[in-house]
Amino acid sequence: MNKISSISEYNEEYQKSIENPEQFWQDKASTFKWRSKWNKVLSWDFNTPKVEWFIGGKLNITENCLDRHLELKSDKIAIIWEPNNPEEATIKITYKELYKRVSTFSNVLKSHGAKKGDRICLYMPMVPELAIATLACARIGAVHSVVFAGFSAKALAERIDDAKCNILITSDGLFRGDKELCLKAIADTALNNCNSIKSCIVLKRTGEKVTMLENRDYWWHEEILKVNDSCSAEIMDSEDPLFILYTSGSTGKPKGVQHHCGGYMVYAEYSFRNVFQYEENDIYWCTADIGWITGHSYIIYGPLLAGATTIMFEGIPTYPDAGRFWDICDKHQVNIFYTAPTAIRALQAYGTKVLKKYSLNSLKTLGSVGEPINEEAWQWYHKNIGKEKCAIVDTWWQTETGGILISPLAHITKTKPTFATLPLPGIQPCLVNSEGIEIKGNGVQGNLCLKFPWPSMIRTIYGDHKRCKEVYFSTYKGMYFTGDGCKRDEDGLYRITGRVDDVINVSGHRIGTAEVENGINEHPLVIESAVVGFPHPIKGQGIYAYIILENSSISEDKLVTEILETVKNEIGSIAKPDKIQFVGGLPKTRSGKIMRRILRKIAEGSLSNMGDTSTLLDPLVVDQIIKNSK
Repeated sequence: MNKISSISEYNEEYQKSIENPEQFWQDKASTFKWRSKWNKVLSWDFNTPKVEWFIGGKLNITENCLDRHLELKSDKIAIIWEPNNPEEATIKITYKELYKRVSTFSNVLKSHGAKKGDRICLYMPMVPELAIATLACARIGAVHSVVFAGFSAKALAERIDDAKCNILITSDGLFRGDKELCLKAIADTALNNCNSIKSCIVLKRTGEKVTMLENRDYWWHEEILKVNDSCSAEIMDSEDPLFILYTSGSTGKPKGVQHHCGGYMVYAEYSFRNVFQYEENDIYWCTADIGWITGHSYIIYGPLLAGATTIMFEGIPTYPDAGRFWDICDKHQVNIFYTAPTAIRALQAYGTKVLKKYSLNSLKTLGSVGEPINEEAWQWYHKNIGKEKCAIVDTWWQTETGGILISPLAHITKTKPTFATLPLPGIQPCLVNSEGIEIKGNGVQGNLCLKFPWPSMIRTIYGDHKRCKEVYFSTYKGMYFTGDGCKRDEDGLYRITGRVDDVINVSGHRIGTAEVENGINEHPLVIESAVVGFPHPIKGQGIYAYIILENSSISEDKLVTEILETVKNEIGSIAKPDKIQFVGGLPKTRSGKIMRRILRKIAEGSLSNMGDTSTLLDPLVVDQIIKNSK
């Protein structure tokens, strides 16, 4: 079992992984079921770029997620599903049941002509069938492309077209809080502009009436009755593609990040087991959607590869009330809980009264993912959810990295609020200056790069290898550029300061937006903030802060003064915002990321072209901010 158990063991493992990475990863890979072993561990060239792991190795990732657990864990619960409505029944699926249901749906896909190498699009709610369909694609060697079910018809069509998917798997609708959405109608609109889809398989979830096109649309529940539950796994090469997952680019169309079978498998399990310090029989819950990389790596693949019990949740944290997360934690005695700072801050705004009826005593590890967590949210999480006894793992990684790269190991690494702390074994980060020269030593700041490959890293952008090279491997020669700025403190701990394109140059000083936001959020009445740069006649760039407040009788002028003083005390006068606008909400994508591009345009007064706002959770927020902008 590849699990580190102490900080001294971490140091030893890390040293081994740097001195002899091939041997290190060969040892980790050897614990899995391979149809045939690799003949070479690694071949790489970041300039091309071309990276290959476990070359010549043959496997199927689902045999390692399912088949290999059947002898000892067939009756263990693999997935616990919690519905949007707490009045609806929880569903528990054992490893044996999951194996059979995946095999059955694999045969459905094959009956619709799916074969190894085909791309299959999934546009579904957070129901067990989404995990089943994902694994079924992998079992037959098809490449899954999961599109988050909050995306528009246009966004769905773009992703289907780009990957030339031949099957779409969707649902009649979905429940989200007190809302019901007709997914099939959105899918139909998307398919009006797609020529590649031959079959559309529809799960019945909400029971609403939908249009079913003859010879294209098929009901899931009818199709599974036509096949058996025995399906041998397709033998895949380690470097065959496993999935494509689209991520927004700062410019241009979304990028289809492509991950491959062998290396992704090894790293997903290793990072899951070590970051969360997973122990047999732990109940693990990641609140993400499978439409994002967090859901791929840490709801499906990582936990199932480790033989864990993983929770899937259909709903939102505030429905039917702000205690829903904590209700589920108590109900299932969750031990490991992994969520986003956005959710933590949203729940923080409801205060601690709602927490009083929950014990949360089963929790031992809390995770944070998606963006750097500000200190106030970290402390609230630590005190009120973790009762000051849980480890907090503030994880840094990306869609492109496939797995967590920098993070504390729960209860092993000494934590520091706002710091992702240390790289996992096998990860070789470095900080570089604008000329690409590595900045050595501690107590330094620069752009975060990785100078050596790791098994789960991006292999290409689907259909556009040139773009992959330009985006990730061209800024600094011989390195993967993360696009993030980073500090390394005197103890060698890493703190992500935000996207490099979110760094503001104030009077020649580079200031990370995340750092300013962290300072602003220290004010007790601030719920959340977003900071952007705007043209300043003297400083070059000024700092514009959009701030969401708790209800208060304090005057806005007094609050501005207090917030400026807080930032001054936290960071220094140079980081004080030049403009502050109090807002009721921020323009966020459905994954919870703040769309700073829009906020920059408002700050600059460039209101004529806001660009595409279709992926926003609430586009009306933008109109309100513009209306009240100074």
